[in-house]
Amino acid sequence: MDFAPLISKKAERFRELEAEISSSNLYDDPRKARETLREHTRLKELLANWETLNKTRAQLTENQDLAKGEDKEMAEMAAMEIPDLEKRIADTETAVQFALLPPDPNEDRDAIVEIRGGTGGDEAALFAADLYRMYTRFAETHGFKLEPLEASVGELGGMKEVIFKVTGDQVFRTLRYESGVHRVQRVPATEAQGRIHTSTATVAVLPEAEEVDLELKADEIRIEVCRAGGPGGQGVNTTDSAVQVMHIPTGTIVRCQDGRSQQKNKEKALTILRSRLLEVKQREEAEKYAAQRKGQIGTGDRSEKIRTYNFPQNRVTDHRINLTLYNLDSFIEGNIDEMIGSLQAADMQERLAEAQKAGI
Repeated sequence: MDFAPLISKKAERFRELEAEISSSNLYDDPRKARETLREHTRLKELLANWETLNKTRAQLTENQDLAKGEDKEMAEMAAMEIPDLEKRIADTETAVQFALLPPDPNEDRDAIVEIRGGTGGDEAALFAADLYRMYTRFAETHGFKLEPLEASVGELGGMKEVIFKVTGDQVFRTLRYESGVHRVQRVPATEAQGRIHTSTATVAVLPEAEEVDLELKADEIRIEVCRAGGPGGQGVNTTDSAVQVMHIPTGTIVRCQDGRSQQKNKEKALTILRSRLLEVKQREEAEKYAAQRKGQIGTGDRSEKIRTYNFPQNRVTDHRINLTLYNLDSFIEGNIDEMIGSLQAADMQERLAEAQKAGI
C-alpha cells in the first residue's frame, strides 16, 4: 500500500499544529491544549519514522546494487547488511501503519483501577492485595503517580476491594489490558496439608472521565454522609467523613471513606462514578458499532478470565495471547512490561488487520 498520500496529509496537519502550539493563546482552553500537544507528539513520531523508512529503503537499494558489483569485498560487506536493513524496514513499516490507525480517544487518559477479591475467601483478598502491590510497584518504576481512592481490608490483611487512580503519560493505554479475572494457584499460608488452592480477583481499568464527557445532573444523584466503619485505624472509625453517592437513573452506588475530609471523599466518589458511567456508555457504543471486537484483546470485559498466576511452577500465563512467562516471582513484584508490551502489540496487529479489511 502506498502511504505517501496519507503521510502528505499528516504532514500538512503537523504544520497546522506547529502554528497552534506557537500561538500565545494556546492554553486559553487547557483541554484543547492537551489534545493539541498529544496529537503533535504522535504526528512528530510518525513523520520521523516515515523519514527513517525512506532513508533505510534507499540504503537497501544501494546495498543491493553494491552486492552485485565487481568489487568482491565491498559486495560481501553490502550483502551482509541486507538482512538487517530488511528487518529495519519491516519494523518501521509496521510502526508507520500503526501510527496511521485512528487513535483511541481514551489512550492518553489517566486511569481508575478497581481490584476486588473474587472466589476463594481470605485467599482471594490476599491475592487482591498482591495485585495492588504489583501495580503500585509498576507505577513507581514508570514514574506514574498512584492515588488511593477507596479500600476495604480483609480479615487476614488482604483487600476485599481497593480503588485507586493512576496518573501519568498514556496510563490508560498502558494498563487497559489488565481488565478481567485474574486467577491464582498456590498453597495458602493457612493450608496445613500443603494443597494448592485456586482463587480469583477481578481487575477493572477505567479511563478517567472528565466533567465534559457526561453531565451529572443534581436531581439524578443522591449524596449521603455516614460514619466510616471497618478496620483502618482510629481516624477512620471516629469520623463522619464517609460519603456515599448514588446515580439514581442507573442505581450505581459509590462509597468513599478513604480520606478524613468529607469534601475530598465526595470528590473521589464523583470521580469514580463518572468513570464507571463513562465505561458503561462506551461499552454500549462499542457493542452497537463494533460487535466483531467481542472476545478480542482490549475489550476490557471484567468477567473474562485473562490470566493465571501459578506459584508452584513460577509461571504466569495470559490466555488471550497464549503467552507464558516463567518469572512469576519477578512479575508479581511489578516487572510486567514484557506482558503489557506483548498485549499491546497483539491488539495493534488485530486493529491493523481490521483496518486493512476495511480498506483503510
